[in-house]
Amino acid sequence: MSVQSFLLNQYAKWKMKDVPQAQREQMTALVSKDPQLFKKIGEEIERRKKGGESEVKAAMEVMKKYRAELSVLMQKK
Repeated sequence: MSVQSFLLNQYAKWKMKDVPQAQREQMTALVSKDPQLFKKIGEEIERRKKGGESEVKAAMEVMKKYRAELSVLMQKK
């Protein structure tokens, strides 16, 4: 296990402590496949939140925008 994946797993445990372990592992696997995409998604959500949008609405809109890329990642093994 690389240092980056270890840190990612530790961060996921801390940030998503109420999420079941299987789902946390699925999310960390997706992020590991394309960390730059998730960085871009996170930055865009933060920009929208600072603009006054609620976090949920911002996340939903950004996820819709990147739906195709996320779909490709979910299909990769």
